[in-house]
Parts: sequence; structure tokens; C-alpha cells
Amino acid sequence: MLRFQAAFPVLLAGALALGGCKFVKTEDEQKQAAAGAFNPDKLVADIWDAKVVPYLDERAGAFQEVSALAASDLNAAAEKYGHKEKQGNAPWTFAAKVDGVIVAEETKSRAAYVDVDVDGDKKADVRVSIGPAIRGTAIRDSLKFVNFNEFKNQIEWAQYGKSFNTHVNGLLLEKLPRESLTGKTIKATGAYPLPAKGQLPQFVPVTITVGG
Repeated sequence: MLRFQAAFPVLLAGALALGGCKFVKTEDEQKQAAAGAFNPDKLVADIWDAKVVPYLDERAGAFQEVSALAASDLNAAAEKYGHKEKQGNAPWTFAAKVDGVIVAEETKSRAAYVDVDVDGDKKADVRVSIGPAIRGTAIRDSLKFVNFNEFKNQIEWAQYGKSFNTHVNGLLLEKLPRESLTGKTIKATGAYPLPAKGQLPQFVPVTITVGG
């Protein structure tokens, strides 16, 4: 009996010590875990120059042409310029090229934009996002070569869409001027979702030049 009582504290101390142990992954295991982690920013960066910009540049039509066709024959516009995921209820998203004059600007908010006249009547025809915050996922949704089924869940899909916005902002939009934009010319290639009736199309660029 005395032997058992003497051994019990030793066993208890050993159990407590084991409970406090922390198993640390080896360096190789940590590298493997990092390599397999979902990284939407890298996924976007890897295809931006090679696939995203060339695809939209080739598929895009002049904004006037795209918007007019979408208004008169949505199916024809969708076939020629548009894309929509089969899953969910996302709207048609169209590839287009904007070439016009800035008639209004909002650069004080994070979701800054310029309104652009493309037909010379001095009225806004399209709203171009200039960041840093960009609403929606127009770039992702315009690409036929990416789809929801390639991702684990809706969260990854949403993060992927956001990464396109983050990428174009860091690459282009944050370098744009922010003052006295009204009256300057603008050229941009990008995408926009089909707008609600009476609303300006919300265009997100992948290439953009302001004021020449």
C-alpha cells in the first residue's frame, strides 16, 4: 500500500507534464501545409497577364455596341460578349471597352468612381470603378475559364472574386490621379454586370488610361 501511494504522485506528475506538451510540426510538414493552403491572391496573380487581360481584350466590344445589343437582344449579347455561372443567380457579365470623357467623379469615398460619356452627349453612360474598394466581382464573373466547381465552397469562391479586385487596384488603380478628373479622356478594358433598369452599368477595368 505504501508503494502505491509513493508511485501515484510520480504517475500524476507525468500525466500533467504530458498534457502540457505541445506537438510541433516539423519544418517539412509546415512547408507542405503552407503549399497546400488556399491562396486566392496567388491564383489571380498567376493568370492575370497570361489569361485574364488577353481574354477580356479579345472578347470585349465597344461599350456602346455591347450595351445596345444587351438592350435589344440579351441572348445575342450574352453569346458574343457575356458570361454567367450556371450555379446561383448571378447576372450576365459583359466584357467591354470604354472610350470616352469623364463627366463626373467621386474620389472621396473608398469605393471611388468616375462617370463616363461614351457617345458625346455629355451625359454619363457608364460608371468606372477606380478603387481602392471595388464592389462586386465583375472580373471573376466575366471569365469563362474559371468556375465555381473548382473551389471547395462558397467562401473560397467569394475570396477568389475579391482577389481580382485587390490585384487590379494594387497594379493599376491606386496609381491613378485623384483630382480634377472631370473633362479628361479615359480608355479602359474590363467587365460589368447587367445593370438594373435605369441604373448606370458598374464597370471594373483590367486596363485603364486616364488623360492620355
